[in-house]
Amino acid sequence: MNEKYIKDLENVIKQMLSPFKDLPFVVIIKTISGFSVLPFEHNAEIIKLFGKSFDIAATEINKIGIKSNRPNEVGNYIEPFVKNALIAVGFSADVPTDNNGKKRSAGYPDIEILRENKSFYLEVKSYNIKNINTTQRSFYFSPSENFKVTKNAPHLLISYQVEKAENDLYYVKHWKFYSLENLKVDLKHEFNQNNRELYGDESNLDLISEKEI
Repeated sequence: MNEKYIKDLENVIKQMLSPFKDLPFVVIIKTISGFSVLPFEHNAEIIKLFGKSFDIAATEINKIGIKSNRPNEVGNYIEPFVKNALIAVGFSADVPTDNNGKKRSAGYPDIEILRENKSFYLEVKSYNIKNINTTQRSFYFSPSENFKVTKNAPHLLISYQVEKAENDLYYVKHWKFYSLENLKVDLKHEFNQNNRELYGDESNLDLISEKEI
């Protein structure tokens, strides 16, 4: 490759690596899935039911506490409590179905909710009050061939403030319930490679040495 071509390619890569900031969440979801993020209608009855379910989940969590080696994974353990509480107050709540018709727990969003023919998507998170104004990454999702958004619906977020007690268990102290239609997200690129290309038959790496132990 000639020097000018390499230089041009370097400039293109530099531009690609610059993160995109403040992208509208509604546009990203529409682009990935083909479905719209609908505004949340502030219906008093629905809000009351959601609030009741979140209180029930909090009560059940605080009865036993949550054990987690990583604070940022506490939300994963909160999710089943929330799902069960939603069902207890009359919602239909389950793992979302992807665009191939299969239920998948991994990936965004966590829970698909149905009430009176109205659908909602709910993401479950946790936060530490000490980090609430930091730039620590707290919400993320990736495009997927099996994306779990398959209908037009409001996208919601429930996040519990958690604290670790002396017994090394986490307990919830507060919750925040959001609608995500005004969310802005950032896009950061990463480079990656798979095992086959790195270690396997298709690897082009210069293997310096290896040893069976």
